[in-house]
Amino acid sequence: MFDKLRNAFSNAAKSLGEKELNEKDIENILFELEIALLESDVAIEVIDSIKSDLKEKLIGSKVAKNEIEKFVKDSLISSISAMFDSVGKIDLFEQINEKKKQGLPFLILFVGINGTGKTTSLAKVAYMLKEAKYSVVIAAADTFRAGAIEQLREHTNRLNLKIVAQNYESDPAAVARDAVLYAKSHKTDCVLIDTAGRMQTSKNLMEQISKITKVVNPDMKIFVGDSLAGNDTVNQAREFFEHVKFNGSILTKSDADARGGAALSIVNVTSTPVMFVGVGQEYPDLIPFDKEVFLENVFGSLDGVTIKTSDKPEPTSEPTSEPTSEPTPEPELSSNDPFDGIDDVDITTYSDLFDIPPPENDRDATLLGNKIRDWIKHGRRQSGSSSDQEINDKSDTNNIQKHDKEEKSKKKRGRFGFFRK
Repeated sequence: MFDKLRNAFSNAAKSLGEKELNEKDIENILFELEIALLESDVAIEVIDSIKSDLKEKLIGSKVAKNEIEKFVKDSLISSISAMFDSVGKIDLFEQINEKKKQGLPFLILFVGINGTGKTTSLAKVAYMLKEAKYSVVIAAADTFRAGAIEQLREHTNRLNLKIVAQNYESDPAAVARDAVLYAKSHKTDCVLIDTAGRMQTSKNLMEQISKITKVVNPDMKIFVGDSLAGNDTVNQAREFFEHVKFNGSILTKSDADARGGAALSIVNVTSTPVMFVGVGQEYPDLIPFDKEVFLENVFGSLDGVTIKTSDKPEPTSEPTSEPTSEPTPEPELSSNDPFDGIDDVDITTYSDLFDIPPPENDRDATLLGNKIRDWIKHGRRQSGSSSDQEINDKSDTNNIQKHDKEEKSKKKRGRFGFFRK
């Protein structure tokens, strides 16, 4: 991912690191950086901001020559991080919960042009909400594209969700209104409204979105863009934002994006966050956008770089029984693997002994990995047992019973697939 963007920033940092800092050299290298960023689908407004910020930090700075490359890299990371921080984050679950307290459904309107994966992204969001125990109804307000209602009906059948639909060429606003009325009468938590894909230059179709907005007054409007469309996606986002004022974006096909400039550009030109990115074809393949993951993809390791982070509360799951009453500190891992260094047999044995369900998110996985390490450190004892030997015997028995199953299933699930949702 993001190969072009990574190379653009890396080359700029190395070039500046090979020269004495003076304004002429900086201008030449910033021009080269501008060309590389344009090829990486970074919007011109973003490029100007990056260049201006970097130039201000470099000119007149007293930096040892062997430290210049690191200084430039850190400056670039700081500038891009600040862009993401300036638009904040959206906690979808928190907003839904606030609306639930009022006894009202939370309405989400999806907009975008044809072919960007808008309907599929809506289905992925529906799956995510259903997994989080929210009730969902879907409004098939795309009454223009042939096959749109059937496509959405197929998704709702697979997900076992309710769909509200009318005939083709029906008024989309009326379909959306019917879905809202259904949600209110059935105490449904969320209404997801699909709309016809439309080119941003189609005035009539854009006005149709405005009509839907006036009729149902959605709580959130999400723009769905294709990462691979590059600057065209940025232009679409700009035009849609002028007409719709959407709250955030979903970028599809991010796993195949070698340029990486779309996320940075959309955030800058619309002043709204990228909420989720699509990384595959299955329903779970929609993940929250993570600023630090983006920066690591572009710049590599962020060790030694101070990055501002905005704290976003994770949606909480049902509490589980703790094997020990002592608070468990956050682990410091040398890799992104929360179970780094823990044998698979210990993981499965621990989950059986304490009846621990699979973790629901990265934070739960990190905490669970730390608890398993603590359990191993203290001799694999079970809290409240009358005999350590009894536990060791049970652990040994489980190890033997699990070994054959583990060998057979490793090929299917991977080293830590047991804990994947």
